[in-house]
Order: sequence, then structure tokens, then C-alpha cells
Amino acid sequence: MNTVLSAKGLSKRYGKRVAVDGIDFEVPAGRIVGLIGPNGSGKTTTLKAALGLIPFDGQLSVLGFDPRTQRDDLMQDVCFIADVAILPRWMRVKDAIDFVQGVHPRFNREKAERYIANTKLKPGMKVKEMSKGMIVQLHLALVMAIDAKLLVLDEPTLGLDIIYRKQFYQNLLEDYFDEHKTIVITTHQVEEVEHILTDLMFIRDGKIVLAASMEEIGERYVEVMVSHDKISAANALQPIDRRTVFGKAVMLFDSAAPGSASRQQLAALGETRNPSVADLFVATMKGTYA
Repeated sequence: MNTVLSAKGLSKRYGKRVAVDGIDFEVPAGRIVGLIGPNGSGKTTTLKAALGLIPFDGQLSVLGFDPRTQRDDLMQDVCFIADVAILPRWMRVKDAIDFVQGVHPRFNREKAERYIANTKLKPGMKVKEMSKGMIVQLHLALVMAIDAKLLVLDEPTLGLDIIYRKQFYQNLLEDYFDEHKTIVITTHQVEEVEHILTDLMFIRDGKIVLAASMEEIGERYVEVMVSHDKISAANALQPIDRRTVFGKAVMLFDSAAPGSASRQQLAALGETRNPSVADLFVATMKGTYA
């Protein structure tokens, strides 16, 4: 199966409020896709629709299944990590492992125990004795040890310190991801996932405003630190965003925009570089850097 997620005219309303507004997108197999948007943009609603957690309008296919009518079949091949890990307070670490092993045929106990061995969690420790970060670690260990075709991560490292966040993403690449798996991830910590993404989707006000591979992003957008004597010439080339860094003008150009300049023209204006995903996100969402 080449396409894991396919949406056509996907919409979701809550009363009069439009959370997702008729969006179309496709996610091929074997990709790590960042679904990035501000609070209230529709990203979590989109994930919930894909998981069959909410009703929706339009067409949505996940691993060839309709989440509205075939959720039981779908969830055999999907794992989900929500932004809040909820586990019973009385449960011990070993109880959680035993439970998941008993209900999911593709749970790898050895892998879960290996993840947990790199934390401060102990087999007899109860959830009520754990910090928020430790609960997240246990939840991650359980889900990451399931051999699923689609892994959906909604702010997966919320509550973890930077050391464990970096370790999580390293484990994701080394121990989980391969060409047969697909990962869709939302996060506010864009800088931490930029290096693992293969594709990027920006969502704003319920609409997809940018969808491209990271290779296409690198070819399409150019940031230029413009020389003082070239400011007028740079403005004439219609940058999509401007900011000032240490007194120097930094302009962002989109090669897909009508009448866009060539890279050779831009290089003549000053030092060029590829923008970070975080800077591109701010420019796309607000039209100006914060």
C-alpha cells in the first residue's frame, strides 16, 4: 500500500465553529510527517478523525480503512500517543507491561523493557509514585514496543526534559521507524523534530496552507541576509517575510511565488541559507517573524 492516509474534503464542525475546513492531503507509506499548526488550528481534530475518535464529513482513508465504520480493523495496525498520558494510579510498571502484552499480539515485551531500563522506572513502581515525565516515559515505552504500521504522535514528549526528548526521537529513528512504517507527529517543539521529518504540513484555521517534502521545502524557500546597499533591490523582488537580526535585514523568498527571483539573483543580495522550519512556520502563520 503506497498511501497510508488520504483525505478529500475532510471537514469537522463543532456547532458553528469550523475546526477542519474541507482539506485534502495524502501521506505515503514510509514517511515521517510533521503536522504543524498553532493552538486551535485543527491539527488534533484531524488526528482524531483519522483514528476514528470523532465523526466527520468528507472522505478519509487510513491504511485502506474508513475510520468511521472500520475502526476495530484499523486500530490493529495503528498506535497513538496523546499529549496527555492517562494510566491508572494503582498500576505498577510490570502490570502495565503484562496488560499490553495480553491485549496486543504485536507487542514486544523485550523492547519495552529495554526502553524502561534507560529510565528511572522500576518494575514495582506505581503510577501514583511517578512524576509527570516518568508517566510519559512509561506510556512511550508501551506504545513504541508495538509493531504498528502507523504511529500517530500528538505532542508525544510533553512533560519530558530535553535529555529524554532527544533520546525519544533517537529511539524513534533507530529502533522503531523503517520503510514499512509511517509516523505522523504534531508538536510545538518544531526545532527538535526538524531533523527527522521527511514531509511537512502546516495547518491554519482548519486549512492546509503548506504541504511538501523537506527536499521541496529546501529547494523552494531561501532566506537572505541582505547587504545594506541592496535593501531596495531585495524589496523589489517581493520577499514573503522580513525581519531584523543584529541590525541586518533578513528576507524570506518563495521560489514558487509569481515573478520569483532565481537563486543566483538572491545570492547577489547577500548571504543565503535555507530557513529553519520554525522560522518558516512563523512566517507562514503570521506573515512576520515574532
